[in-house]
Formats: sequence, C-alpha cells, structure tokens
Amino acid sequence: MKIKFFGNKLINKQIKNYLEEEIKKYGDIKYAYLIMNKTNPMNVIIINNHPDWFEFYIKGNYQLIDPVIINAMERVDDFEWDDKIMIYSEMALPKIFKKAEKYNIKKGHTFTLHDYNANLAVLSIFHTKSDNNIEDIIHNNKEKLQQLLVKTHQKFLSLYEEIERNSSQFKSSVLSHRENEILYWVSIGRSYQDLAKILGIKPGTIKFHMSNIVKKLGVYNAKHAIKLATELKIIHIPSE
Repeated sequence: MKIKFFGNKLINKQIKNYLEEEIKKYGDIKYAYLIMNKTNPMNVIIINNHPDWFEFYIKGNYQLIDPVIINAMERVDDFEWDDKIMIYSEMALPKIFKKAEKYNIKKGHTFTLHDYNANLAVLSIFHTKSDNNIEDIIHNNKEKLQQLLVKTHQKFLSLYEEIERNSSQFKSSVLSHRENEILYWVSIGRSYQDLAKILGIKPGTIKFHMSNIVKKLGVYNAKHAIKLATELKIIHIPSE
C-alpha cells in the first residue's frame, strides 16, 4: 500500500481533466469519482468538481458513515439515492445529509465498481436545483456512465501501475553495489575518511563514486543525492 493513497497530483489532475471532458457531454453536472480501499477505509481519494463539500467530507472521514458508500460496498449495480437511504445507524447518518444539504446535495445516482486491488470505485452524479433534467440524462445514459466509470478507473490504475513499474526498474538498476554502500554510509553521517577505513579504499575513490551517484540521480551535490535517494527508497543497508 502506498504511503499516501493514490497521492500523485499529476495523475489525479490528468484523470480529473479526462472525467470533466467526458462529463460535460451531459451538461453542467456535479460529480465525484471516489476510490476507497475496502480493507482500510481510511485510505480514500475523491476526484470531483464540488471541492467545498468534499474537502469537508474528507476532513470528517465521512466515507466511514456515508450510506451511499455503505450501500455501494454491498452491490455491483448502480442505484439512486436520497435522504431515505438512511437505513443503518439512526444516530450517525442523518448528520451527513444535514451537512450535505448546506452544499446543495440532497439526492443523486451512483455507479459502482470493485477492482482487483480490493478498492471500491464509484462515480456519483448529484442532483442540484439547477439540474432539472438530470434524472432523464442519467436514465438515458446509464450504460455510457457505467462505462465511463470503468474506463476512468482503468486509466487511473494503469497510470499508477506504470509509475510503480518505472520506480521498480529505477530502484533495481540506478546504483551499483559499491555506490549504494557509499551512499548508505554517507547518509547516516559517516565521513569520507571513515568510509575509506570501512571499505578499505582511498578517499579519492569514494569521491569518484559519489560524483557518479550525483550524475546518475541528476542532482547538484551529495546532500541532494542523499535526499532524493531517501525519498525514492533506493538506499539499502549493505549486505555483509
């Protein structure tokens, strides 16, 4: 699992642009594309065009009590919803709809998808006061909207998987064994003189390897090399 759940801003912006290009074919519609890990619901991301509501939603961890998400977890078909969907907790669920009303969210339609990484993905279309014909739009385009969710989510996963592949290839090939040794010892505060004794090589050789490391990582100096290599997690404890 990623440290930050699907947190690549460039990919998420690309998906948002794609979604909005497709959604605008049906008019000026409020939508949300939510991905949540089913084994750890705290891992959630929402790409949407209603940021005021969803910033509030994420801060409150409302995915944990949202009856729309609870329903989506248990089904594969699309469904309409409104405040009558509150069929679970009599205490918690009215709270979210009361909050949502302030953001002009009272009802909507949600399309669902369960992927091979144990994630729930949904595409929700919201009914607002200005969308008088939204129900007809959804009814007439159900299959297209479901396919939009499938295509969007596949594109989303493919982009992240490509990053993972590239990252793995980079990690396995970027540094030689000796370069990793040197970068590891320098990263924990050892001087070149210390390294010369530890590795049994001359300080000049260490400087030569460090120069190569800096070039390979495309940085300016050893300090930057350590910072980048740490972020990329390509420094490993040297084997005996």
